[in-house]
Amino acid sequence: MDASVPVCATPPHPGCQPEAIRQAALGDPGFGRHFTDHVALLRYTPDRGWHGGEIAPFAELGLHPAAIVLHYAQVVYEGMEAYALPDGGAALFRPQENARRLQRSAARLAMQPVPEPLFIEALQALVRADRCWIPTGPGAALYLRPFLMGTEATLGLKASSDYLFCVIASPVGNFFGPGAAPLRLWVSESINRAGPGGTGFAKCGGNYGASLPAVAEARREGCDQPVFLDAVERRWVEELGGMNLFFVFADGRLWTPPLSGSILPGVTRDSLLTLARGAGLKVEEAPYSIDEWEGDARSGQLAEAFACGTAAVVAPVGHLRHRGRDLAIGGGREGPVTTRLRAMLEGIQRGTAPDPHGWLSRVL
Repeated sequence: MDASVPVCATPPHPGCQPEAIRQAALGDPGFGRHFTDHVALLRYTPDRGWHGGEIAPFAELGLHPAAIVLHYAQVVYEGMEAYALPDGGAALFRPQENARRLQRSAARLAMQPVPEPLFIEALQALVRADRCWIPTGPGAALYLRPFLMGTEATLGLKASSDYLFCVIASPVGNFFGPGAAPLRLWVSESINRAGPGGTGFAKCGGNYGASLPAVAEARREGCDQPVFLDAVERRWVEELGGMNLFFVFADGRLWTPPLSGSILPGVTRDSLLTLARGAGLKVEEAPYSIDEWEGDARSGQLAEAFACGTAAVVAPVGHLRHRGRDLAIGGGREGPVTTRLRAMLEGIQRGTAPDPHGWLSRVL
């Protein structure tokens, strides 16, 4: 991977966007609305293996109309962030875990996996090339979207022989917007996100495309996200449209649904479990039904709930809507355990707290 592409600086090189546009994007990044000046590219063919790694100008990708990704959805991706450090450097957070999850996702869709060293090298090279796009505002980061897709041109129903691995980057702020209120969740009963033997554990585009009607349904009901139940009994809580769920009980227990094969194994989820155990919290990974959730919310036994993921980090849940009922959780406010765990995680990610687990991978 050639990371020698000039860094955006003064004076800017021809591949950079105008300084005024970059500064405007960094000042109000939103989420996924602005993109940096370069992409990382890597290709696979059976005769050459992985080859042609490069940092290239950000541009549209040319695809054959018969590319397998367009017809049979052979595409998997990751979501992660590069964080500005107090000393002016930048770091990735547990990139090895994203590399391994992409490999598992690829295997589920019969795709050629990207070797972990190449995955990490591509991320590092892109961050170095577009270092001037890393925002430094509160809660801001450079979001990285590595994705892998089948590019062989054929209408035959088969796994692609050729692949393109690409990484793009986008400066982002808070996923739900600055000062966002605790989430309002809508229980989806007519749409399933995943089922046994399916692709729930894989981060593939089809999972998210299939969830969009439920997302729209939740918004029509005045909610932020749908809650998906299991596909067999339609009873057990699984996850949101793009985040894992946690519950905090009045007796101090921290509870999250177990990874059953239909739930995405979130890197943020795993990190929070590790931090919670280290902080002395009693952690349980066990099934939790929607009826139990409602009952515990009414009784006050459920003190807090929160969602977590790369983009949102930790987002408190304030209300649950189900079958015409609107239940407040913890008085509809963020609870102390939620606040504490978020602070612990963000402190490590942003280099303002000790990193006892060696999760930060310095790039700059």
